[in-house]
Amino acid sequence: KPRAAPPRPMTAPFGKLGLLYVGTSTITRDIEYYVKVLGAKKLWHFREMGAEVAALRLCDGPFYLLADHRTAPSILPLFEVRDLRASAKALKARGWKPEARSFEIPPGPCYVFKDPSGNELGIFENVRPHVMDDFGDEADDRATPGP
Repeated sequence: KPRAAPPRPMTAPFGKLGLLYVGTSTITRDIEYYVKVLGAKKLWHFREMGAEVAALRLCDGPFYLLADHRTAPSILPLFEVRDLRASAKALKARGWKPEARSFEIPPGPCYVFKDPSGNELGIFENVRPHVMDDFGDEADDRATPGP
Protein backbone atom coordinates (compact mmCIF):
# COMPACT_ATOMS: atom_id res chain seq x y z
CA LYS A 1 0.00 0.00 0.00
CA PRO A 2 1.30 3.48 -0.78
CA ARG A 3 1.71 5.63 2.30
CA ALA A 4 -0.32 8.80 2.48
CA ALA A 5 1.61 12.01 2.68
CA PRO A 6 1.72 13.43 6.19
CA PRO A 7 -0.81 16.20 6.77
CA ARG A 8 0.49 19.71 6.25
CA PRO A 9 0.58 21.76 9.43
CA MET A 10 -2.18 24.31 9.73
CA THR A 11 -0.97 27.88 9.36
CA ALA A 12 -2.29 30.11 12.12
CA PRO A 13 -3.95 33.31 10.90
CA PHE A 14 -2.06 35.43 13.43
CA GLY A 15 1.45 35.27 14.78
CA LYS A 16 2.23 34.69 18.41
CA LEU A 17 0.15 35.88 21.33
CA GLY A 18 2.28 38.85 22.34
CA LEU A 19 0.40 40.62 25.13
CA LEU A 20 -2.38 40.02 27.59
CA TYR A 21 -3.97 43.28 28.78
CA VAL A 22 -5.66 42.53 32.10
CA GLY A 23 -8.06 44.92 33.81
CA THR A 24 -7.31 45.99 37.37
CA SER A 25 -9.31 47.92 39.93
CA THR A 26 -6.34 48.45 42.30
CA ILE A 27 -3.06 48.11 40.47
CA THR A 28 -0.67 48.28 43.46
CA ARG A 29 -2.62 45.53 45.27
CA ASP A 30 -2.65 43.38 42.13
CA ILE A 31 1.08 43.87 41.47
CA GLU A 32 1.81 42.78 45.03
CA TYR A 33 -0.32 39.65 44.56
CA TYR A 34 1.31 38.66 41.27
CA VAL A 35 4.84 39.27 42.59
CA LYS A 36 4.60 38.01 46.18
CA VAL A 37 2.01 35.25 45.84
CA LEU A 38 2.45 33.99 42.26
CA GLY A 39 6.17 34.78 41.91
CA ALA A 40 5.93 36.99 38.81
CA LYS A 41 8.74 39.40 37.97
CA LYS A 42 7.70 43.05 37.69
CA LEU A 43 9.36 44.47 34.58
CA TRP A 44 8.04 48.02 34.85
CA HIS A 45 5.19 50.10 36.27
CA PHE A 46 4.22 53.63 35.31
CA ARG A 47 1.46 56.14 34.74
CA GLU A 48 1.42 57.99 31.43
CA MET A 49 -1.26 59.49 29.21
CA GLY A 50 -3.90 58.94 31.91
CA ALA A 51 -3.29 55.20 32.31
CA GLU A 52 -1.40 53.24 34.94
CA VAL A 53 0.15 50.07 33.55
CA ALA A 54 2.50 47.42 34.91
CA ALA A 55 4.26 44.74 32.85
CA LEU A 56 4.86 41.39 34.50
CA ARG A 57 6.70 38.27 33.44
CA LEU A 58 4.32 35.55 34.62
CA CYS A 59 5.20 32.81 32.11
CA ASP A 60 7.35 32.00 29.10
CA GLY A 61 4.57 33.31 26.85
CA PRO A 62 3.18 36.81 26.40
CA PHE A 63 3.82 39.86 28.53
CA TYR A 64 1.13 40.16 31.22
CA LEU A 65 0.03 43.79 31.49
CA LEU A 66 -2.08 45.07 34.36
CA ALA A 67 -3.92 48.17 33.15
CA ASP A 68 -6.19 50.45 35.15
CA HIS A 69 -7.85 51.77 31.99
CA ARG A 70 -9.34 48.30 31.39
CA THR A 71 -12.36 47.17 33.35
CA ALA A 72 -11.73 44.42 35.90
CA PRO A 73 -12.26 41.58 35.37
CA SER A 74 -11.29 41.49 31.70
CA ILE A 75 -8.50 40.11 29.54
CA LEU A 76 -7.64 41.40 26.08
CA PRO A 77 -5.33 39.07 24.11
CA LEU A 78 -3.22 40.91 21.52
CA PHE A 79 -1.84 38.83 18.66
CA GLU A 80 1.19 39.91 16.66
CA VAL A 81 0.85 40.11 12.86
CA ARG A 82 3.64 40.76 10.36
CA ASP A 83 1.86 43.59 8.55
CA LEU A 84 -1.08 45.24 10.31
CA ARG A 85 -2.34 47.07 7.24
CA ALA A 86 -2.28 43.94 5.03
CA SER A 87 -3.83 41.80 7.78
CA ALA A 88 -6.64 44.31 8.34
CA LYS A 89 -7.32 44.49 4.59
CA ALA A 90 -7.51 40.69 4.29
CA LEU A 91 -9.72 40.40 7.36
CA LYS A 92 -12.07 43.17 6.16
CA ALA A 93 -12.51 41.28 2.88
CA ARG A 94 -13.92 38.40 4.97
CA GLY A 95 -16.33 40.56 6.98
CA TRP A 96 -14.13 41.61 9.91
CA LYS A 97 -14.79 44.98 11.54
CA PRO A 98 -12.48 46.71 14.02
CA GLU A 99 -14.02 48.52 16.98
CA ALA A 100 -12.31 51.79 16.00
CA ARG A 101 -9.37 53.17 14.08
CA SER A 102 -5.95 51.75 14.79
CA PHE A 103 -4.13 53.15 17.82
CA GLU A 104 -0.66 52.88 19.29
CA ILE A 105 0.48 50.54 22.03
CA PRO A 106 4.14 50.38 23.11
CA PRO A 107 5.21 47.83 20.42
CA GLY A 108 3.30 49.50 17.56
CA PRO A 109 -0.07 50.05 15.88
CA CYS A 110 -3.03 47.96 17.01
CA TYR A 111 -6.67 47.19 16.20
CA VAL A 112 -9.20 45.85 18.71
CA PHE A 113 -12.26 43.91 17.59
CA LYS A 114 -14.93 41.63 19.02
CA ASP A 115 -15.97 38.13 18.10
CA PRO A 116 -19.71 37.37 17.68
CA SER A 117 -20.02 36.63 21.42
CA GLY A 118 -18.52 40.01 22.36
CA ASN A 119 -15.05 38.80 23.40
CA GLU A 120 -12.39 41.40 22.70
CA LEU A 121 -9.27 40.49 20.73
CA GLY A 122 -6.57 42.59 19.15
CA ILE A 123 -3.92 42.45 16.47
CA PHE A 124 -0.77 44.55 16.41
CA GLU A 125 2.36 45.00 14.35
CA ASN A 126 5.55 44.86 16.41
CA VAL A 127 7.45 47.79 14.89
CA ARG A 128 9.40 48.35 18.15
CA PRO A 129 10.44 44.77 19.03
CA HIS A 130 12.42 45.54 22.20
CA VAL A 131 10.32 48.32 23.66
CA MET A 132 8.69 46.12 26.31
CA ASP A 133 12.10 45.19 27.73
CA ASP A 134 13.58 48.66 27.20
CA PHE A 135 11.27 50.46 29.65
CA GLY A 136 13.42 49.07 32.46
CA ASP A 137 14.05 50.97 35.69
CA GLU A 138 13.29 54.42 34.27
CA ALA A 139 9.62 53.42 34.04
CA ASP A 140 9.48 52.76 37.77
CA ASP A 141 10.67 56.35 38.28
CA ARG A 142 7.43 57.50 36.61
CA ALA A 143 5.28 55.16 38.69
CA THR A 144 2.76 56.50 41.09
CA PRO A 145 3.58 55.99 44.76
CA GLY A 146 2.40 52.82 46.43
CA PRO A 147 3.52 49.41 47.64
